Amino acid sequence: MTINPRASAGYILLNTASASQKKYKNFFLILLAVSVLIVLSLPFVNFSSNESKRFLKIDLNNVEHLPEVVLRLESNVGRQRNLKCTHWDCFNIYRCGHTGHDRITVYIYPFVKYIDGNGAEVVEGLSREYYSLIKGIVNSKYYTANPHEACLFVSSLDTLNDERMNLNLTSRALNQLPYWNNGENHLVFNMMSQDYLSVLNLNLGNAMIAGAGFDTHTFREKFDISIPMFSPLADQALVANIDNIRTWKIVSSQISIDPYFLEELHSLNKLHEGEILILNNCNQKPYTSRCEVNSGEHFPYPNVLKHSTFCLVFRGQRMGQLALLEAMAANCIPVIVMDGHVMPFHDVIDWKRVAIFIMESHLHTLSEVINLVSEKRINEMRKSVMFLYNKYFSSMERIAISSLDIIQDRVYPYQGRTYDELNLRPSEMNFNPLYFPITAPRSMGFTAVILTYDRVQSLFSLIERLAKVPSLMKIVVVWNNQKKEPPPMSQFPKITKSINVIKTKANKLSNRFYPYREIETEAVLHIDDDIVMLTSDEVEFAFEVWREFPDRIVGFPSRTHYWDNVTSSWKYESEWQNEISMVLTGAAFLHKYWSYLYTNTMPSNVKDWVDDNMNCEDIAMNFLVANVTDKPPIKVTPRKKFKCPECINNEMLSADMGHMVARSQCVDRFADIFGRMPLKSVEFRADPVLFKDAFPEKLKRFNNIGSL
Repeated sequence: MTINPRASAGYILLNTASASQKKYKNFFLILLAVSVLIVLSLPFVNFSSNESKRFLKIDLNNVEHLPEVVLRLESNVGRQRNLKCTHWDCFNIYRCGHTGHDRITVYIYPFVKYIDGNGAEVVEGLSREYYSLIKGIVNSKYYTANPHEACLFVSSLDTLNDERMNLNLTSRALNQLPYWNNGENHLVFNMMSQDYLSVLNLNLGNAMIAGAGFDTHTFREKFDISIPMFSPLADQALVANIDNIRTWKIVSSQISIDPYFLEELHSLNKLHEGEILILNNCNQKPYTSRCEVNSGEHFPYPNVLKHSTFCLVFRGQRMGQLALLEAMAANCIPVIVMDGHVMPFHDVIDWKRVAIFIMESHLHTLSEVINLVSEKRINEMRKSVMFLYNKYFSSMERIAISSLDIIQDRVYPYQGRTYDELNLRPSEMNFNPLYFPITAPRSMGFTAVILTYDRVQSLFSLIERLAKVPSLMKIVVVWNNQKKEPPPMSQFPKITKSINVIKTKANKLSNRFYPYREIETEAVLHIDDDIVMLTSDEVEFAFEVWREFPDRIVGFPSRTHYWDNVTSSWKYESEWQNEISMVLTGAAFLHKYWSYLYTNTMPSNVKDWVDDNMNCEDIAMNFLVANVTDKPPIKVTPRKKFKCPECINNEMLSADMGHMVARSQCVDRFADIFGRMPLKSVEFRADPVLFKDAFPEKLKRFNNIGSL
């Protein structure tokens, strides 16, 4: 599909004519009347999707055949840009949804050529980039040829580059658009803004701006859209193999950067033996050439970016920079040194996954920061850089559609895309069974996994209690004693639910989390053989809570952690507190997927510590779940005491005087291994709705809830 860049539907004459031109007034009025009659002759009938084909379309194949219409614009230049606009007060959402589809519809005004009274163009023709942008919208699912069913309007006036247009006359032209209405539901695109005159100074009223170079002072959050400055040279930097070896660690290739930045880079190069390649423009050389600032060695641009791991992106004359997209196309990790810059599509893109951010005043820490990034992290970032470039930035069409997608998510939030869809590569997408479309079904029930060693009587008492829980489907006994055989099945309590006994090969606490094939339900109740005080109502209620939060640890014994300033280490706390950060797996519901992750992806030094010290497997599981979900566990019911009345104290791990010290060591060690403290504290507990209400017992579903 081709586009004629010089084609136009007509000419709009701005009201700047001299007195000598007033004699043509009657002629233009007659021509205007004829044009209006032609427009009114169109069959304005039912605005269904089929009838919308009757309206004038943007025909990219036959732009030159559109009828010419000459109009006189009034001198009114409209209202200034509303700096307080938000999606909730400047966007008329009631214009959306007329087509019967749950998506926005975008109308593009017919191509026109804007001229002033002297015949000079308001904009020097339409750029190839703006034609590509319009083409992308026309060919998208959002386009409509019927302005009466449009949710959003886009002008055919090229406003991408301020330097190519007269801002005053452009304001007048925009304000004379038939459906302008002070800019309501209009989207104006801009990429190249002048130093002092900007599209932000246009009289746009309540129009949205999709612009490059926003800072936090000019950007209207959740209303405007920050887009990148498109570089036509970016494709020249595209790499076929993202795993190719990089010669340079850091490259600075921007032209005419601030002298302060240049001075800092020279200082860093002296300290770190030339690990930064500093380039600038060559004398009388085109943009596609760069020269090393000291030696004058010539480098082709942007091909040189393919040979660097990190590419610096500075604040230049404009906040938005071509260097960003050129670096991403070269699969070079951007290092952003622009205070207050609003990153492109920041509404949907998690830039911390693909870029390094350094404050301008902290540029001297550049090498220190870069050297802390591991090779594994670099490889992941480079893969994500290429993925995001291809998804959002590789063409003007993609930039246009990405902008409309953001507005679509605002208008129809219930259809909004998830974080994973927006940021994760297909190989990173998590399709594990944790993400239920609705609450986990009750009919599946749960499997109770009991870890035991030699406490047979306590084990049998626990089985008898669990058998009374309505949602129990199966009991799996993990026999962790290799020196003694488990009791024969004839001695086990006679219950209506099946019992499976699994003999382990080694006495390891990690055995409780092995994903045994006997576990067929999504929900798993991990419970110690000495927890015999829980009632059937308490267990059933905990299962109901887990159904609402299947990605959490949901259980009874809770603990917390805190930072000790004296020892500069993390501590484990078992005293009753006003908040919790751990629910111990001695009595807790988990999704069986966590057992798979614990067995297959848990750092080996964590599992080795647990098994060698026979302690802290519950803390390790809390670290694992919190590290993946960034969510706290959920404690249910007020019960806090879990002492086994039939157990001898010296049989219990917690009887050891050094138990608390060892547990604190676990928390501190695991935080070091994970590289952060993932545990989240929460002041929350789940109790039955009528738990303490003065209602008859027969009205309560869970009557037998234990006290403290």
